Amino acid sequence: QVQLVESGGGLVQAGGSLRLSCAASGNIVSISYMAWYRQAPGKQRELVALLTSGGSTNYADSVKGRFTISRGNAKNTVYLQMNSLKPEDTAVYYCNAGIGTSYWGQGTQVTVSA
Repeated sequence: QVQLVESGGGLVQAGGSLRLSCAASGNIVSISYMAWYRQAPGKQRELVALLTSGGSTNYADSVKGRFTISRGNAKNTVYLQMNSLKPEDTAVYYCNAGIGTSYWGQGTQVTVSA
């Protein structure tokens, strides 16, 4: 069993920054990738950023140049640094990890006020 725990969400004004953290624990043999998704009210869940075990990254066009995904010193931790936040970034952000199968965190709310 694997657990993903997110933290770092909150309320911020437009133009501000937040850093989300996700830590994986449990029966971890190897992590293929870790990623962040988000889901705004009335919209589908979408990929925000992905980091593979080899260090490759992939970003949604809407966040390129503003968000950065990185791995912590502990390889089971991933961060999402979010700068120049916009009201349209408001969503519940979910951590996702490929550890044999796909696991999801419980989500953390990010609200960006205009």
